[in-house]
Amino acid sequence: MRFVPVEHAEQAAVCAALAETIWQEHYTPIIGAAQVAYMLRTLQSAEAIGAQIKEGFRYVLAYEETRPVGYFATVADGDALKVSKLYLLKAFRGEGRGAKMLDACEREARERGCTRLILSVNRHNPTVGFYEKEGFRKIGTRLQEIGGGFAMDDYVMARDVDSSRSGCGSPR
Repeated sequence: MRFVPVEHAEQAAVCAALAETIWQEHYTPIIGAAQVAYMLRTLQSAEAIGAQIKEGFRYVLAYEETRPVGYFATVADGDALKVSKLYLLKAFRGEGRGAKMLDACEREARERGCTRLILSVNRHNPTVGFYEKEGFRKIGTRLQEIGGGFAMDDYVMARDVDSSRSGCGSPR
């Protein structure tokens, strides 16, 4: 698996296309088609991804050979590195690729001097079990209105990062 930082609009469009496929397949049974469509349009369009990158998010495409199969996004959040997105095409799940993506997030966290990884995951998402298997623990819940009459009902999860540095800022 190879990781490539998203640095231009064409790469953001690849992320958006992956999101459309992954979200419709995975999230429609959990949150419904209307909320999936709303969230894709407002949070995971190529334009929205580009705006998030300008705000400090780091998006990274994951490739198997030459095929983009997923992506993740991170952003500093206090002493933590927040894994804001972590998506993988269904055909590529269950073989350790998601764990490799989390390992890449942890390497970034160490480079930034972060002490932990945090993330939010829908409380009804079966992926909660994957995160627990990868060492994350539930540290709270979050119900967040996102507009359009929709809300995200999430667990907040965290995993400590083995790091001797303090602070969590720009990559070093």
